Amino acid sequence: MKTDLNYKIETKHIKLVDGEFTPSQALDILSALIDEKINYHKVENLQHWESNHHTDPQPFLKRIQELEHQKQVLEDYVLKLKKTGQNLKINGKLSLKPVD
Repeated sequence: MKTDLNYKIETKHIKLVDGEFTPSQALDILSALIDEKINYHKVENLQHWESNHHTDPQPFLKRIQELEHQKQVLEDYVLKLKKTGQNLKINGKLSLKPVD
């Protein structure tokens, strides 16, 4: 919905995760974030289906599959990192920007 407001809302940046973590800690943090996104899309899919049984679930299922793949990539990466004995620096920032 467009409004005729006389001011502009600026882009907002939020520091979500910032620090050095052991591989296990990093995997716990990042897996939890991915799992939340997966659950979000599962719930959205169910809500859309409940309101209209003819809704195409493919966009939701595709995104869930992408997130599950990213989680596997993350697990593989952290496993390799764990073998080296190194910690992991995570710098996770979100940019929030209004859309016209």
